[in-house]
Amino acid sequence: MVPQPQRVRRSSRQRDAVQESLAGTDAFVSAQDLYASMREQGNPIGLATVYRALQNMVEDDEVDVLRTDDGEAVYRRCSPSHHHHLVCRRCGRTVEVEGPDVESWASTVAAAHGFTAPDHVVEVFGTCADCTRAEAAQP
Repeated sequence: MVPQPQRVRRSSRQRDAVQESLAGTDAFVSAQDLYASMREQGNPIGLATVYRALQNMVEDDEVDVLRTDDGEAVYRRCSPSHHHHLVCRRCGRTVEVEGPDVESWASTVAAAHGFTAPDHVVEVFGTCADCTRAEAAQP
């Protein structure tokens, strides 16, 4: 497969506003929640514009997207290097982590089955320390 040249998108006021809103959270957020937050802050952006900006940002590797248990897409601004996520099931707090053991395992498994150029996505869900303490403190 021949690599395609990366498309350079023009910056726009709406895209910049979506980027700024995403930068303000550690958690993955749905397009609808992001839209509601932006509207509450006085931004007159439309929901379709939020979806379009998020999709473009995913395509440009500026934003990571996950699917929740119910299939909803949620988005988070992340670092450009390859990484994985630890995601709190309760509050949504997300931490980027490197996984050299995962990289090695993926390459080994792929090679054992005759596959080359493996790619993968690994997300680890659990409960963060703050939420664990809060749960333990509840009667």
